[in-house]
Amino acid sequence: MKTSAFVYPWDVNGDPGAPERIAALGVDQVTLASAYHSTRALTPRHPRHRIVTAEYAAVYYPAGDRWAGRRLRPHQAGDWAPGDAYGAAAEALAGAGLDVHTWVILAHSSRLGAEHPDTSVVNAYGDRYPWAPCIAQPATRAYLTDLAAEAAVRPGAAGTELESLGWYGLPHLHAHDKTGGVALGDAGQYLMALCFCPACRAGYGDQGLDADELATAVREALEPLWRGAADDGGWPTVEKLLGEPVAAATRAWRDGRARTLQEAAVAAVRAAAPVGFQVLLHADPVAYHCGANAGVDPAHVLSVADGVVVPCAGGTALLAPFAEHAREDTVLAANFTVVSGMGGSPGTLAADAARARDLGATELRLYHAGLASDGDLAAVRAALR
Repeated sequence: MKTSAFVYPWDVNGDPGAPERIAALGVDQVTLASAYHSTRALTPRHPRHRIVTAEYAAVYYPAGDRWAGRRLRPHQAGDWAPGDAYGAAAEALAGAGLDVHTWVILAHSSRLGAEHPDTSVVNAYGDRYPWAPCIAQPATRAYLTDLAAEAAVRPGAAGTELESLGWYGLPHLHAHDKTGGVALGDAGQYLMALCFCPACRAGYGDQGLDADELATAVREALEPLWRGAADDGGWPTVEKLLGEPVAAATRAWRDGRARTLQEAAVAAVRAAAPVGFQVLLHADPVAYHCGANAGVDPAHVLSVADGVVVPCAGGTALLAPFAEHAREDTVLAANFTVVSGMGGSPGTLAADAARARDLGATELRLYHAGLASDGDLAAVRAALR
């Protein structure tokens, strides 16, 4: 199975041994970050540093002229990835014989929300989520579509993986996160993700809902959950709490906005890319889910993109819904965490990969070559052999 490892530019730049070390894992490809959110990352083998602090969401290349005069625009990285950090790392990795694909984070940026609060998701209580741009807003959609095209199609890249191309909700490792005290379950997470910005309030109106009445209903539905009575029954619980017609109307608005954004972003990438450029989405087959792995309808997303990258750290069950709609040339990449300290299991990678292949996976993704310990990387090498 074709295998790609995720990499940051700072894992490679300044470390002459990094490209060959990554190639020696037995991977065919690297998925290299070209636009990424804020993070603090370990670099256990780098000769110059051990911790990299990426202070805000940024692009790791010189942004183009398309952003001149625009209110919403990407920021250049600071000293953690200066200049064309992506380009330098990509050239070094290609020199080691690795195919290079871009890794692009889209609807997830705390800096965008801090500088432009009106772009953020607003929950039923009026709280803003600065890390979560509302993907229903026209200006935000235009920004994300253009960012997808520019950050995806970098010189020498043969393809891209688009992450967070959909709704983002409450779950977010934000600063010193203190939001886990109440178990909300799938239903509670959905209710807390419903946006009430002006664009979404108008959208609910188009679906026959009164936004004020909906916000009241959402708050009432959440009240038992704050007292610890979470019912983790998934979508049927949302229908029970809001009523089936109201729940369906919220989904009609949100699903439609997500689908059309995915279509627009992929089309923009294809228009900017050379023939044969591969476009994959990080995706979850449960369409109402929010987060980095955007909730999608499997049949729809596989009619738009060349394939998907599916989270498999908790098991391979999410592969099956995509496999049902896969064509002969569909890429179905199983994404496994191989960093033991982050809950990964590199020692079982061979067995996990075999299970994924049986469920229809055609490729593997390994998170993350730069973060893993030497012992984790040794286990990866053994598994890929």
